[in-house]
Amino acid sequence: MSHPIVIAHRGASGFRPGNTLAAYDRAISYGTDFIELDLVLTKDNVFVARHENEVSQTTDVAQHPEFAVRKTTKIVDGESHTGWFTEDFTLAELKTLRVKERLPQLRPRNTRYDGQFDVPTLAEIIALVKQRSNELHRTIGIYAELKHSSYFASIGLPMEAKLAAEFKAAGWDKPHDPVFIQSFEVNNLKELHKLTGLRLIQLLEAKGGPADHAQPSYAAMTNAAGLREIATYAWGIAPNKALIQDGERMPTALVIDAHAAGLRVHPWTFRLENTFLPKSFRIGDDPAGRGHLDLEIRRFMDLGVDGFITDDPGVAVRERNQMMKR
Repeated sequence: MSHPIVIAHRGASGFRPGNTLAAYDRAISYGTDFIELDLVLTKDNVFVARHENEVSQTTDVAQHPEFAVRKTTKIVDGESHTGWFTEDFTLAELKTLRVKERLPQLRPRNTRYDGQFDVPTLAEIIALVKQRSNELHRTIGIYAELKHSSYFASIGLPMEAKLAAEFKAAGWDKPHDPVFIQSFEVNNLKELHKLTGLRLIQLLEAKGGPADHAQPSYAAMTNAAGLREIATYAWGIAPNKALIQDGERMPTALVIDAHAAGLRVHPWTFRLENTFLPKSFRIGDDPAGRGHLDLEIRRFMDLGVDGFITDDPGVAVRERNQMMKR
């Protein structure tokens, strides 16, 4: 059996507010192989890690009276959003904000860290990964998601060449380097395929389609022909785990079909809380209660996936290591 990789979703976001240096460092301490991060741009064209470019759910921006006038409504990827947006802030201004837990009802333990961390830049995350790799004498990788590429291009902040250049400056531009770049869009990955040798991952949702309308739907991308097309520009796919097995339903053929097309498969998102688990793996009735993520990890390893994108990398590392001993 191959060695599935563990990808810490926004760091150990089940234990610290996600997309913070603290969450990434916690994930590294659990033995994760890659830390996953969401990248957006500031007004002065700096990559920062946020769940979305609208930051009211993940920072205390609403408590900053000096920024009250910047609250606005924008159409991003065809949907209306009201709040405060990274592209309207310089990096210096964003650095005055403090991060908070995005899912406080499900993760009340994480709220104790509200206000302790700032918004990290990609440069700071790269520095952390290199430092910890040196300290631990093992390679820790970065699994970066470009958020809303078409939208940022439309406002004069194209992302692809800038990201490729930033990783190249860090010494990473070859397929064997410890970096993945992923996106729910298609054309940005095709552009990156021309700009860098880094491995690219096509994100796939269980419904809808890419925001850049490069394909009619994600469903059209998961049949045999669609997977072969993805393989012309990407190294692998990161599907919603429901596309592989939806709850207690029978597994689909997606892993087999993707492997046949030469693609690796890294599904998302594996989480401890009952609300995110199949009913048979839940413990009790509390949606925020912690269930048997270990059993779900084992199930998907048996289905042949090549990695896991998880909020709880400690569980995934433990189960992966135990499975590899068998």
